[in-house]
Amino acid sequence: MDSSASRSDADLLAISAKIVVAGGFGVGKTTFVGSVSEVPPLSNEAWMTEAGAGVDELVPPGTKSTTTVAMDFGRITLREDLLLYLFGTPGQARFWFLWDDLSRGALGAVVLVDTSRIDQSFAAINYFENDSELPFVVAVNQFQGMPVHDLDEVRDALALSPDIPLITCDARDPKSAVATLQELVSHTLSLAVVSGPGRRSEASFSAEDPSAPYVSLS
Repeated sequence: MDSSASRSDADLLAISAKIVVAGGFGVGKTTFVGSVSEVPPLSNEAWMTEAGAGVDELVPPGTKSTTTVAMDFGRITLREDLLLYLFGTPGQARFWFLWDDLSRGALGAVVLVDTSRIDQSFAAINYFENDSELPFVVAVNQFQGMPVHDLDEVRDALALSPDIPLITCDARDPKSAVATLQELVSHTLSLAVVSGPGRRSEASFSAEDPSAPYVSLS
């Protein structure tokens, strides 16, 4: 019997999708990708040195010694028929030019927020609200020992539109990170579109062309 004929319907209909994990510097993007990836995550980290003090944003001493200079990459099977490829964006302002390329062809984005440095989130949220039509959710990363804020207060502080999902997560906890990705997929399905920077598409997924970058999962 032809081995291809023995593949299950689930195998034939399984699709892959690209997810962007974005946010300001030091909000937990690398941790988020690493906590859920079922393969060893790829991370382009560089040591933070005194030479970058006048260029890059700094975090409190002892909290972070490296920074992402290109992207983070991981993979997770969210369901039997859905494989997600995770692309973490660099948070430093001098690498923002990479966001368009990393977002192109994606299903959606998770924007992580650190409420202790909430101003660091404005650039990422502004990008996805105004410079990209990519569906996104905002996830407040609950850092250990930090106060927990009411989500309505966080939404007001971010001036976040009421139609954009705002949730909490713990980037260190795989179950919490998975729940965040599930929320993003559900939100994207509710919009019934997938788009890249500067475009919106109503395209349908074709089993004959699983490599198609713009996909509707409805």
